[in-house]
Amino acid sequence: MKFALLLLGALLGALPAGAAQAAPDRAAAIRLSASVLKIEVQRVQGGYALGSAVAVAPGVVVTNCHVTREALQISVVRGGQRWRVDAQASDAGHDLCALRVPGLQADSVVLGRSNELKPGQSVLALGYTGGVELQRSEGDIVALHRLDGAQVIQVRNGFNSGASGGGLFDDTMRLVGILTFRLRGGQAHYYAAPVEWLQPLIAADGDFRAVAPLAATAAAFWQVPAATQPVFLRAAALERERRWEELEALAFNWTRSDARDPQAWYLHGLALRGLQRPGEAQRALEQSLALDAGLQEAWFQLGMLNIEQGRLEPARQARDRLEALNPELAATLARVLVPQ
Repeated sequence: MKFALLLLGALLGALPAGAAQAAPDRAAAIRLSASVLKIEVQRVQGGYALGSAVAVAPGVVVTNCHVTREALQISVVRGGQRWRVDAQASDAGHDLCALRVPGLQADSVVLGRSNELKPGQSVLALGYTGGVELQRSEGDIVALHRLDGAQVIQVRNGFNSGASGGGLFDDTMRLVGILTFRLRGGQAHYYAAPVEWLQPLIAADGDFRAVAPLAATAAAFWQVPAATQPVFLRAAALERERRWEELEALAFNWTRSDARDPQAWYLHGLALRGLQRPGEAQRALEQSLALDAGLQEAWFQLGMLNIEQGRLEPARQARDRLEALNPELAATLARVLVPQ
């Protein structure tokens, strides 16, 4: 199975969030912006790479390893100020690199926890658009994907070239993730690495080494061959390509290996709906919502399924639940319920 992933970068304009949570405080976001910096990388084969980084400890910033992978020299930049990076600690498998920056003048952000997040929660993304200027993107959490003791965060906040290594913050301005990659297609396939993965990197006894290119074999979890990628990424490719039979088989096995993961049940229900197996689809979607009643897409799919089966009252109930979670999805469901 082959599908392309795009490196991320700078933030696009804010996309509609539709979340019930309060939007991040603008004044607090402005204060926070001084802790999100630009990265300039002189590559060993010539030329430069640009990205973003977040100050997470005195004299330490974190970025993505795919930004610094070919680094001969790294600089951290903010406005007219420039600092030289003297050492790097890497967790290439998670695509996170900590950079030691002597003399850096930047306040460390407060770290949150991805395991405390919920779908629909408002989040703020900060990063450098095309390596030119810091931009913000407001959005909300689409889904949370369990991986290696934390949750990879899928959001609607748009980003591409330049924002790699930028910060994802919750509505209390705590850092919850590092902007990392996006999938081709769709407006909600943007992903941030969870903040929990940073802890070993920024520990006082972290394995910092002189700046040098990383090993060519050190691929991130989202860059490895599709067959060895995490199940949620394999499922995303199948969903995007509407390969319902393969998605049904994958999601079925997922529910058996982790019956407490609402995403597994949601994707199983989605695939079963695509295969026109409504009874099984309804049971799977209801199970996903029993595990996480805030799963917006599951409510939407359940509403659509009920409409298709002529069950209008349950469809209205799904619309009402969506209204508190995502008014835009609720409006879409309402238009199907009452055609214009």
